[in-house]
Amino acid sequence: MLVLDSSRADTALARRAAARFLRTHCPWVDADDVLLVVSELLGNAVRHTDDGRWRLRMSCRPQALVVEVYDRSSARPVPRAGDPDNGGGFGWGIAEQLTSSLTVHPHTAGKSVRAEWCAAEQAGGRPLSTPLAAA
Repeated sequence: MLVLDSSRADTALARRAAARFLRTHCPWVDADDVLLVVSELLGNAVRHTDDGRWRLRMSCRPQALVVEVYDRSSARPVPRAGDPDNGGGFGWGIAEQLTSSLTVHPHTAGKSVRAEWCAAEQAGGRPLSTPLAAA
């Protein structure tokens, strides 16, 4: 298991640690997809919370990889149409496309966003949906 938080690491260090974790513990997963989702979730935690604090937790079992990002905001992510001229709005949709499951769990100190990748889906290779393929 990998656990990091913003008091000990910045988002760049968290991504590097996540990449090492994936190589060592979860080689079946598409690391590029996972690192893109990790970057998006950490970026959202920094951008959309009052204090920018976060905690990243990754665990890998033979059948699944679970990534959780905890932050202190109780606000759920709001999916929105991407705006290529002004930037932003693409991340949540991309994260949904790249994961087997993407869920938000409120808790007393904020929320966690949980992304999962199932080994069976990775082995079978899911086709990209039209919105992501067109992006």
